[in-house]
Amino acid sequence: MSSALLPVFARTDLAFEHGEGAWLTTVTGERYLDFGAGIAVNALGHCHPHLVEALREQAGKLWHTSNLYKIPDGERLATRLVAASFGDTVFFTNSGAEANEAAIKMARKYHSYSGHPERWRIVAFNGAFHGRTLATISAGGNPKHLDGFGPEVPGFDHVAPGDEQALLAAITPETAAIIIEPVQGEGGIREVPAAFLRRLREICDERDLLLIYDEVQTGIGRTGHAFAYELSGVAPDIMALAKGLGGGFPVGACVATAKAASGMTAGSHGTTFGGNPLAMAVGNAVLDVVLEPAFLKEVRRKGLVLKQKLGALVDRHPNIVEELRGEGLMLGLKCLIPPGEVVSAFVDAHVLTVPAGDNVVRLLPPLIVSDDEMALAVERMDEALDALDKRLAQGLSAAE
Repeated sequence: MSSALLPVFARTDLAFEHGEGAWLTTVTGERYLDFGAGIAVNALGHCHPHLVEALREQAGKLWHTSNLYKIPDGERLATRLVAASFGDTVFFTNSGAEANEAAIKMARKYHSYSGHPERWRIVAFNGAFHGRTLATISAGGNPKHLDGFGPEVPGFDHVAPGDEQALLAAITPETAAIIIEPVQGEGGIREVPAAFLRRLREICDERDLLLIYDEVQTGIGRTGHAFAYELSGVAPDIMALAKGLGGGFPVGACVATAKAASGMTAGSHGTTFGGNPLAMAVGNAVLDVVLEPAFLKEVRRKGLVLKQKLGALVDRHPNIVEELRGEGLMLGLKCLIPPGEVVSAFVDAHVLTVPAGDNVVRLLPPLIVSDDEMALAVERMDEALDALDKRLAQGLSAAE
């Protein structure tokens, strides 16, 4: 029987019934270690008791009122995000793409509000991923994502990450902002050097450009810090968040300085569902856990432990894996064979991972993963790569 769902996803033939912590269980009772975490969404794993209780309590009180009225938990969550970051103000959304849309609009509006409506173009970087709306696929610039959707949304100029000369050449009197991921996720766990981020900050300050960080995947503890910009110490003017902020519930946010947001007045932007009471209750519950200093310190420790184990894995399988990338619990294995084949082999070993660009397999376990679970996952991945090695030695493709 064919599915009634629009066939835009190449879904693995797995259906999960429930989850707990770092584990997922299928409808047939098979258990899998989840090292994809819903593509970095389930930051606190599955069915975290504090999140479940927060959602259950709010669901019994109030679901939706709209942004025509005050939402106290939204005020609280915004205050906490501001206190934990560079920002002064927050706009809540339902997704990362919407958070990036808000950031793009905010950057353009800032210049228009400041008397320079001609400044509306944004410099972006090759290999980036900013979402699936028409504007954000144009910002990403990936031909596969743009194919068949007509003309690109104008206003985005793309350069190679790290290429300062190309960046400077791309900046014109029409440029409003620069948008970048501190670590490219979909692009293959590619870290942007701190020196380049510092140079971006200098360029933006010199030319009155706004610096936008897309931290949809890197934010909320994924790199072992509340936000990835803390790794370099280079703060942006605007930051897009989502994924881990809701721990599995749809929550996004656009965090900004007062200067960057100065053009966003009543009626200039909006959302129906963004910032609803359910989402705000869960977002606050996530921050209750993630913003504890001891928690983030533990994420950094686990990241080093997992990196060490994966480094040994890379050494044992040089015909399949050539490099380990990433920071904290946002890691990637750059492969010498198509990453989908490696992901499939890991599925067979009951470990879930996520493919990415640049021939990379992403490892994004929940931040609450235990040392024993990390050891077991690497052991299973090692066995899966052993099997692939044998097939390649026999002259077979990994898929045969």
